[in-house]
Order: sequence, then structure tokens, then C-alpha cells
Amino acid sequence: MKPLNDATALTFQDVRFVLTDMDETLTYRGRLSARTYEALERLQHAGIIVIPVTAAPAGWCDQMARMWPVDGVIGENGGFFFARRASDHGLQRLFWHGDKELIRIIEQLAQIGERVRREIPSATFADDQPFRQTSIAFARPEDAMVETEVVAALRSEGADVTVNNLWILGWLGGYDKLSMARRILLERYDLDIDKERNTVLYVGDSTNDAPMFSFFNHTVGVSTVTQYLHEIPVAPRWISEGPGGSGFVEAACAVLAAR
Repeated sequence: MKPLNDATALTFQDVRFVLTDMDETLTYRGRLSARTYEALERLQHAGIIVIPVTAAPAGWCDQMARMWPVDGVIGENGGFFFARRASDHGLQRLFWHGDKELIRIIEQLAQIGERVRREIPSATFADDQPFRQTSIAFARPEDAMVETEVVAALRSEGADVTVNNLWILGWLGGYDKLSMARRILLERYDLDIDKERNTVLYVGDSTNDAPMFSFFNHTVGVSTVTQYLHEIPVAPRWISEGPGGSGFVEAACAVLAAR
């Protein structure tokens, strides 16, 4: 990784899309600063398409898509895409699974979650589980062995699993952040990222950002990404000086400087 401050004004000249993790990337210690929100606005006003790509639940993403200066939100690690409709204050909702399949998936996930809790009594659902539609989230336990047991139990049920700074996340469908980003950018913005990956910059901080760090040419890890590098096969190309929030502002300024 190179310090982001070393990037030249031409480094990000082709970037037209900024995709970013949310928790501890846009936020820091769970809070969104005014400077970070302003950076999102500045990117949008400059014509940059901004899409948070997060493990956060549908309930949070609904609010973000409606009220934040973003062009849409990919949530629950790729389970859906929410975007504000131009005509009113409503949302367009696109799920990875079709409507009929989604009903079955929701029921199946609920059953998996209960089986894991019975198998591991110390495992607890995350506080935001009631607001999820396509995933199961367990709070990360202090005991690393319990975390390992929860991950193994989810995988034994056939679930896809990732861990970030807040949650142990399980879902069904074989997708991840990159899969859904590829689909949305093609279907909504006519962007084939396999041919034009230089047009996208991704900012993240932890393990579930690994597929994005591995694929895109322009990747930035906020400073706390160093805690997770042993779990990330390909490190981000650049690292910010500051942690979540302030690190994202650094990335936004680098993109804007190239406009």
C-alpha cells in the first residue's frame, strides 16, 4: 500500500464512480461526521456517481438511499440495491433474488439463524437483525473461539459468510459486494467493470471489502484497514492517513482534485 497523499493529480482522472463501504469507512466509531457528509455532496455535485456498498441492514439502507447525497445503496453485502426515484420520495428496490425466491430465502435464513443459536447458546443476533431482509447478522463476540464456531455453523448450513468490524454475516445466494456492484453498474449505468474498471474507485476498511480490493485498480483502505490485512488476500493500493470518515474525505478530495 502507498500513502494516499503520494497520489498525483492524474492518478484518479478516469474515476466516474465512487463505491464505498459504510461502517468505519464513512463512519468512525459509529458516527457520521459533517465533513464526510459534505464530501459525499461534493462528489455528487461534481458529477461523480456515489454508491455505498455495505453489510448494513435494509432498514438503514432505506434511510440512506432516501436522504443521503448518494445515487443508491447496495446493502447486506450485496443482497439488494435501493435508489431514490426521481419522480417522488419513494424508492426503487432491486433484490439479488427474485420476489418469489426471496420469500423462500427469508424463511430459510430464519431457520438457519435459530439452529445456530440452539447449537451455540452464547451466539446473539445483532441489534439490527429485525431490520434485515436478505441476511443473518450475529454480533461479534469477545471470545474468538465463539466467533469461529458461529462462522463454521453458518457455513455448515450452506450459508455464505463474512466478518467485518461489527457483524458475522450470513446469507444465501453466492453473491458478494463485487457481484452486486457488477450487476448494478451494468444494468443501471451501462458500465461493464470488466472493461472499464479504472472508472471506479473503492474505499473500504475490513474483511468483507476483500473482493473489491482484489478487483478494482483504484482502491483505498482507510488507516484502520491494517487491522484486517492478514484476512485480505490483496491489500488496497492506497491507504489514507486517517481512519473512517476522515480517511474517506481524503479519498474524495483525491478524486475531486483530478476533475
